[in-house]
Formats: sequence, C-alpha cells, structure tokens
Amino acid sequence: MDLYRKHCRRTGTGWLAAAILLVVGAFVLSLFLGKYPLSLGDLLAGEEQARRVFFTLRLPRTCMALAGGFGLGAAGQVYQMVFRNPLAAPDVVGVSSGASAGAASAILFLSAAPAMVTLGAFVGGLLAVLLALGLSPLAPGRGHSSIVLAGVAVHSLAQTVLMVLKLTADPEKELASIEYWIMGSLNAVTLSKLKVPLLVCGAGLVVLFVLYRQIQLLSVEEAEARMLGVMVGRMRLLVLLAATLAVTAVVSVTGLISFVGLLAPHTARLLLPGNGRDSLWLGGFAGSILLCGADMLARSVASAELPVSIFTSLLGAPFLIYLMMRKEGRG
Repeated sequence: MDLYRKHCRRTGTGWLAAAILLVVGAFVLSLFLGKYPLSLGDLLAGEEQARRVFFTLRLPRTCMALAGGFGLGAAGQVYQMVFRNPLAAPDVVGVSSGASAGAASAILFLSAAPAMVTLGAFVGGLLAVLLALGLSPLAPGRGHSSIVLAGVAVHSLAQTVLMVLKLTADPEKELASIEYWIMGSLNAVTLSKLKVPLLVCGAGLVVLFVLYRQIQLLSVEEAEARMLGVMVGRMRLLVLLAATLAVTAVVSVTGLISFVGLLAPHTARLLLPGNGRDSLWLGGFAGSILLCGADMLARSVASAELPVSIFTSLLGAPFLIYLMMRKEGRG
C-alpha cells in the first residue's frame, strides 16, 4: 500500500509539472497571438501601440482565460464528486441559465454597458443557485438527487424568463447583445473587470481546496459520510455555494462557456485516476489550458472573432457522446 501511494504521488507530481509547463506555454503564446501581431522586441523597445495592445487587451484576456478555465475545471470536478455523477457540470444547479437571465435583464432594463451586464449576470447566477438550494429540501429525499432536481427546475424557470426577455427585446440592438453574451467571449475583458470576479472566484476556490477532505467524504454514500463525522447537509451547501461562486464570477465576465466544466475533470481523471487533491489541481489546470486554447482559436482562425463556446463545444459534444457510449458499453 505504501508503494502504491508513493507511485500515485510520483505520477501526480509528474502530471502536475507537465500541466504547469503547458499553462505557462499557453500564457506566453496567448500574449503574442492575435489579429494585431506583437513581438517581444516591440515591447522592449517601448512601442506605444504594442504596449497598449499588450496591457489593455492581451494581458487581461489571457489572465481571465487561465483563471476562468481553472475555476470552471475545479468547480466541475467538485460537482461531479458531490453529485456522484460523471456528467455533472457547473450549470447543474442552474447557475449558467440564471446568469443568462440576469445578463439579459441588465441589457433590457438597465444598460448594455459591460459593467452592468457583468453585475446582472453575477446576481442572476447567485439567485439561481440560492433558489435551487432553497428548493431542494422540499423534495421527498434530502440527498444529492434532490439538489439536481431543484437545479433542473431552476434551469427551466430561468430559460423561460430568458425567452420572455428575448421576445420583448429590440431585435436590432438588445436581442443581438443578449445572443452574443450567451455565446461567450473574452474580447471585452479589461483590467477593470478582473478585480472583483477574480477575487470572488479565488475565494470560492480557496474554500474548495481547504475543504477538499470533506468533499471526498461527500462523494461516498451519505450514511457512510455521516458515520465519519461529516455534517452532510451543511457541508454540501457550503461546498456547492463555494463552487457556484467561482463559476458565477467567471461567467459574469465571459458569458456562457460550455463544456469546460465537463471536459477538464474527465481529462484529469483519465490522466490521474482517483479523487485525490492532485486531481483537483490537474482538473483546474486542464480547464485553464482548454479555455486559453479555445480563446486563441476564437481570435485567430477567421477574419472576425468567433465565440469561444464554438470551440469548446466542438471538443465537448464528441467527448460527451464518448462518455455515453463508454457507460453503455460497461452497462
């Protein structure tokens, strides 16, 4: 057993080192890749246009891609563990649809300014998860399935609200802004938008890492977790709230980013089986690499910038089919 644990630790360390190197490589490449070509020589020479593009556009955007991808990947891993469902994703409790409805409400009733849309999405996502957690005790069972059902109900409600808002929107202006936000993009990220979302996302992730031992216990049968001294209801509420804070902070800035929270945890689990703390780090790094890579493609493959979710969905949809076929084959 000791030899096995040592082997797992060495394997985990190796994969984490490789992931960190890939993250650093993606960070450097993202800084210099885009419609406006940048070079290290231009920056060192102090060229004004190059410095403006670097500090105003590329650096904030790259930091958001890496931090946002990490938050989505780590939160996705926690959702899958808590719900004991390999297909669980960060929007399982309605946070994504709630953020969409909040962003659309801000565009229609307040302003289409980025700050207002970000605030609306953040509030909408938080209200959605709070509503889901508040409804879950009303279900006959008090386990993880009741939260999933409540999340599905909140998702449906938020989608209905979103459809009503679309019907009342101005087709030429407001509707286009709503649809573009829903597709997800990092092109409007600036330094001023990063402070609060990154602090909130970071706070949620700190809670998840600190409580990871309890999260592991939540992944076993509820009766067994109670025998081990875990206050299942309170701990599940705290963990889900922390994970959702991280997700909401990301999507409030980027719009909806699909499949990152599903792909990244499975990638980590394929490379490093088990639910150790290293797998949570690896899931976060996988999310960073995935979102940063998708963002580089979004701004490079066509003359006009494309939504990031196009590229994450191109990877995520076939992977989801693969998971379904794999599960069917085992069944």
